Amino acid sequence: MRSPKFSAPTLALLALLLAQPFALMAQSSSPQLPDPGTASMNKQQQQQLGLQATGEVYKQMPVLPDSSPETRYIQELGRKLQTVIPADKSWPYQFHVIPAADINAFALPGGPIFVNLGTIQAADNEAELAGVLAHEMSHVYMQHSAKQAPKASVAQIIAGLAGAVLPQSGIGNLGRMGIQIGAGSLLMKYSRKDEAQADSVGAVIMYRAGYNPKSMSDFFLKLEQKYGNGGPQFLSDHPNPGNRQASIQKQIQSWPPKNYAGSSGTFARAKQDASRLKAYSAQEIAAGAKSGTWAEQNRKNGVMPANISSGQSGTGSGTENATGGNAEDVSFRQVKPSGNFTQLKGENFSLAYPDNWKVAGDQNTTIIAPPADAIQNGIAYGILIGNDASGGSSSLDEATKKLAEGLVQQNPGMRVSGEMKPLEHKGTQGRSVELMGNSPLQLNGQPLPERDWLVALPRAQGGLLYLVFVSPARDFNQLNPTYQKVLESLELR
Repeated sequence: MRSPKFSAPTLALLALLLAQPFALMAQSSSPQLPDPGTASMNKQQQQQLGLQATGEVYKQMPVLPDSSPETRYIQELGRKLQTVIPADKSWPYQFHVIPAADINAFALPGGPIFVNLGTIQAADNEAELAGVLAHEMSHVYMQHSAKQAPKASVAQIIAGLAGAVLPQSGIGNLGRMGIQIGAGSLLMKYSRKDEAQADSVGAVIMYRAGYNPKSMSDFFLKLEQKYGNGGPQFLSDHPNPGNRQASIQKQIQSWPPKNYAGSSGTFARAKQDASRLKAYSAQEIAAGAKSGTWAEQNRKNGVMPANISSGQSGTGSGTENATGGNAEDVSFRQVKPSGNFTQLKGENFSLAYPDNWKVAGDQNTTIIAPPADAIQNGIAYGILIGNDASGGSSSLDEATKKLAEGLVQQNPGMRVSGEMKPLEHKGTQGRSVELMGNSPLQLNGQPLPERDWLVALPRAQGGLLYLVFVSPARDFNQLNPTYQKVLESLELR
């Protein structure tokens, strides 16, 4: 075919029109999150370590209830940022607020993030606060804490997490990892390289969530200019990797233009609410940690996670329950599960659970329970998830029967109630068993009757994955729809 002939002006116009799509294409590449790489600790180990560290926070610092307006706002903002992270690289992020006057925020391995009231008050707009959260989330995303962990210590850390409660030595296993534990801080000490990565990854998270990434560096710069070298703990824990503003500006200059979100009314209300709350000084928090005030206060307010015992804390003394682990009755309102669900990714399973319940446990058992259910010798409401490899080559019926018998032996007063029933879950044949027993909760000095539902499913690698749904018998029917949703969301890997 012969090429058509065009005049010089027409050719120039065509060249311009043809060039435009390529120019637009060069600017339309939306930034992607980097590969976080690998760490010596697997995902489940990082979550377990984070949960143990979280226990120290609740013993050594006051923490606002999840129902507080400030915490609800931070959680809402955190979830908005989390939605832009691919599910296969995300973590079960938790967001909490500490009523501390100091400007600070920190992340723990596996997802827990804590923000001081002082940080909310110091932010001039929602984007600056989003920048703080995105930066902390990036430390978790890049697994900076776990990458600092010496490989030789991982097994010891996971096997002896309870020994990290700082008895006489003052530091314990967590300290050997580089976590500084004290009344005023429980933080990983990040390198300048870590900080630069958290800035870079945080900028991507902010952009994808609709916030101007420059606001993150603006907040850091504002603190540096206001406080200098003698500034808040935030600057000490987040060393400047260089010219933050210039680095972020260079990173985002080729990103497609965007109409960034402005400050919201919810931010203004949260900041106003924060200004009305008592914000403790570092000295007050140190004194309260030493006396055990915060452990008692957090337990009284129903914010203590389910995996924290009611015994002695690492730095102060708690109060043992006079019943030796049993607790007086609680109302269903105190433990009622939320209608909103969040994801939990275990080593060989994932599921969704109520976002007002807490995750705890160790390398063998995961516990999901309401915060008010902090009972030393068991849980009264919630879900236990575990693996059982003892069945060997037994049939599914025989393996489930042995599992149920083992649970009965471990829990005095428990018995199997009714026949084992078949259960199909997403094409996998499992088994279901009803159990009855005594709840850790007491009424008039007598344990409440407990109803437990055991579900056992065969694992591809052998053995069983099992879930035990726990509740006082009187409340089981109210919880059953939630338990059914959790089971329906379960994915085996």
